[in-house]
Amino acid sequence: MRILTFDIEEWYHILDNASTKTEKQWANFESRIHQNMDRILELLDNKGQKATFFCLGWIAERYPEIIQEIDKLGHEIGSHSHLHQLVYEQRPDDFKQDLERSIHCIEDIIGKKVTAYRSPGFSLKKNCLWAFEIMAELGIEVDCSIFPAARAHGGISEFDIKKPFILRSNGYQIKEFPMSVFQLRGFKFVFSGGGYFRLLPYKIIQKLVNREDYVMTYFHPRDFDRLQPVIKELSLIRKFKSYYGLSSSFKKLEKMIDEFEFTSLQNASEAHNWADSDSIEL
Repeated sequence: MRILTFDIEEWYHILDNASTKTEKQWANFESRIHQNMDRILELLDNKGQKATFFCLGWIAERYPEIIQEIDKLGHEIGSHSHLHQLVYEQRPDDFKQDLERSIHCIEDIIGKKVTAYRSPGFSLKKNCLWAFEIMAELGIEVDCSIFPAARAHGGISEFDIKKPFILRSNGYQIKEFPMSVFQLRGFKFVFSGGGYFRLLPYKIIQKLVNREDYVMTYFHPRDFDRLQPVIKELSLIRKFKSYYGLSSSFKKLEKMIDEFEFTSLQNASEAHNWADSDSIEL
């Protein structure tokens, strides 16, 4: 099972950085979402490849034509929150209000129910598992927020299931598609999305995609934009993470789509045998 997903946000929606944190600050940056989305959608259309797009409600409010185009081309659309804030920094009421706003905004544009969600930066931690009950209350049936390894923001290393599973609590259930990882000498590594994909040589990615039975990808429009401006306030490490490999990443994506069979989250969920899946009680 190989799943192709994109998190739709602007190039400056970088987490844990003071100069790009709030909606007010975003007004200081140029928009590059149209040109980046045009390139991605054209590639997928030429390849006959369907994917799932987790979209910010903030993007949908400002650029409804992008959401309409994604839907018109037959791709699944889920929520990536509204204002791209870390879940573990929010109170439950704030999280609910933000997620509900994004869902309604997207649904008003495409006229379809939004049933899939991914948190910004995989920012679910053990202390905010209350988010799943709110997701279920708002009609989310499938989640892709669990990052089963340590990371800068978020990450729940205790979740050691390398395939889709079901989360249950208080009478609700959520179908979970965690981020795929591989283990080497006791350490967990990610290879199929974001900066990890840009950092690794394609031959390593190719080998791991071939080896793993379950591959979840996640890409952002900025992952393929070699001309995006450099945010000067970023630390040297963050600049490396955000800008390394931009010149070759689009060709790597095209090559991976040519070589391997991918599907959308919706199609993967419909094809998966949930009756035999692991279940976790929160």
